Amino acid sequence: MATFLYKLGRFAFRQRHFVTLFWVALLTLVGVAAASAPSAGSTSFAIPGTEAQKTFDLLDKRVPELHADGATARVVFEAPTGAKITAAGNKAIVQRTLKQLSAQSEVVSVTDPYLTKTVSQDGTVAYAQVKYKIPGIELDDSTRDALEATADKARDSGLTVEVGGDALQTVPHASASEVIGIAIAAVVLIITLGSLIAAGLSLLTAIIGVGIGVASITALAHALDLGSTTATLATMIGLAVGIDYALFIVSRYRSELAEGREHEEATGRAVGTAGSAVVFAGLTVVIALAGLAVVNIPVLTKMGIAAAGTVTLSVVIALTLVPALLGYAGRRIRAAGEKRSSANSRRGLASQAGDTRGGGAAESMGTRWARFVIRRPVTVLLLGALGLGTAAVPMTQLELGLPDDGAQPTSLTQRRAYDLISEKFGPGFNGPLIVVVDAKSGDVPKAAVTEVTSRIKDLKDVTAVLPATYSTSRATALITVIPGSKPSSARTQDLVHAIRDTRADIKADTDATLLVTGTAAMNIDISQKLNDALVPYLALVVGLAFLLLILVFRSILVPLKAAAGFLLSVLAGLGAVVAVFQWGWLAGLLGVQETGAVMSLMPIFMVGVVFGLAMDYEVFLVTRIREAYVHGQSPRDAVVSGFTHSARVVTAAAVIMMAVFAGFISSSEPLVKVIGFGLTVAVLFDAFVVRMAIVPAVLALLGRSAWWLPKWLDRALPKVDVEGESLHTESRSMDVDPDGKRDSVPA
Repeated sequence: MATFLYKLGRFAFRQRHFVTLFWVALLTLVGVAAASAPSAGSTSFAIPGTEAQKTFDLLDKRVPELHADGATARVVFEAPTGAKITAAGNKAIVQRTLKQLSAQSEVVSVTDPYLTKTVSQDGTVAYAQVKYKIPGIELDDSTRDALEATADKARDSGLTVEVGGDALQTVPHASASEVIGIAIAAVVLIITLGSLIAAGLSLLTAIIGVGIGVASITALAHALDLGSTTATLATMIGLAVGIDYALFIVSRYRSELAEGREHEEATGRAVGTAGSAVVFAGLTVVIALAGLAVVNIPVLTKMGIAAAGTVTLSVVIALTLVPALLGYAGRRIRAAGEKRSSANSRRGLASQAGDTRGGGAAESMGTRWARFVIRRPVTVLLLGALGLGTAAVPMTQLELGLPDDGAQPTSLTQRRAYDLISEKFGPGFNGPLIVVVDAKSGDVPKAAVTEVTSRIKDLKDVTAVLPATYSTSRATALITVIPGSKPSSARTQDLVHAIRDTRADIKADTDATLLVTGTAAMNIDISQKLNDALVPYLALVVGLAFLLLILVFRSILVPLKAAAGFLLSVLAGLGAVVAVFQWGWLAGLLGVQETGAVMSLMPIFMVGVVFGLAMDYEVFLVTRIREAYVHGQSPRDAVVSGFTHSARVVTAAAVIMMAVFAGFISSSEPLVKVIGFGLTVAVLFDAFVVRMAIVPAVLALLGRSAWWLPKWLDRALPKVDVEGESLHTESRSMDVDPDGKRDSVPA
């Protein structure tokens, strides 16, 4: 592979006009396609395999006019202090508002609180339910705007009006955070590469890759039902890895220049060596993202595949466009470090073994740190493992769920509506359950509905069971159950399971089928589905990456160490999330207004993203260590050599990632905040504790056995030559003249 990529790098360098024109033309083409493509709107949202979704599907067949899975808005009206919402003037305002809501195109029905008796006992608050044709995530922005505008008119009339429910649910955007992340990335790149041009090159290629990826998603969105949410993950991950991959190749290019090589040769060698690591690092990220299909939630699958495609684009751009732009930059990008003598340049990588053993130029921070670790590997290993283990302890108390409006900031109308209903009616009114009794054919026996109602009333944490309503065919009955606890609570989850546990008895006694759905039930089912998928997903991703790393490192123990280190990082990251968002540690400092169960998506999302980035750091760091070992250095000297050349770059890459993710912590959206914090902390643990401390300590302790591979497996595995050994072999043969003497001209 190294030879092929070496030739590809030199080709891109020589044919830089053609290569650059190709990528610019492709960007223009997909940009035009995206601009002319029909708008996709929001992607359809379904959770196949869950009982709540099956119930919604059943109701769509039995009672299509109900639009059971459609969005719901709870419009809460509060009278001015000292007044009643039942007063004639206030009642007129409420009914005028309901009439305006009913006139909106996507609204199916609007309840009248004076008829449905959803007026508080003290007569100060009432709320109406607005039902829409489609789920909240699919509503047009114009529909949400109309809902908020109608509420504003009622406020202008003197009432306090708040709107809750999933009708205002939107996909969070954090464009300002992305801009901040890019700005910090630019600063880190300039410091790391010592050049505005080199830093700009890395940013430019990453932005082009993300631009092509997102434009392609937009162009195909309508045809493939990708929707407006699909590009979110692609943008975040594509930008992150695109900067990283360009950084690694440009950094290696500067190292090759420092060895005295000409620009074209340095480019070829940078792509042949660092480019090989980019390919395999990119493959691990693609595996992690595409593996989200295991969860079997269509929205996640589409996001994962779209992001995986964008990462693939970033890899190809790093291997072609980066060397082409290096050709344009020419001598404006300087060699790394101090200039070396012609003798040192002639010796190339062989001289690095001597450099790592002392003498010569001042040692870098990475070199000094590596020497410190290999002198005290046991101490560093124990401290690192103990620290991560301590950080992971809160993870044992992890509670998962999907947050409701009660987790929103108090500045939002959704949260204020939630609080008003909880205060005046009870927390369970924010998430009623829908119990469906279905007879499949014929009328639902009245006895079945009576028995179900009776059984539910006897269960714990039930505030009310409303009278059943029937479908036109009388084959299906709907019973609304008001829990005694908030929708995201463990008590409500227990109630849902308790109702479902009566299914067998109801079936045996009445031959009717009992199902439970509703927003709260759907959230419970989604959480369970994500929990059930976590272990298979982890096994798939780690298993495939383990096989890939065996191929890259020609070792059994190094991939095992990589997987173990990754698990430590994720567990410690989840522990930090529990401490802040569940226990409330530092909650005020981070702007966390409501603590509670951690979002169910967080573990599987963290596993996918952090695994991909962790393997990036592992591949780039350890390939340089293995490269030095393969070229004749001792195991400990190889560790020092690898850190001499890679520590600065890997550190910069990690800081860039942390900056990008940390920007999301400032978001007012709780889901975005917890994702930003979790990823920031996990990258911090993985890059600086695992890769920079535990990895060199373990390699120092293992010595040569770290690179052990059974002979039969070594023969069976294809040779990928990530270390670029074939390039060094060619270099040595070219540098020897017919008399067997080295040529004085650098390769």
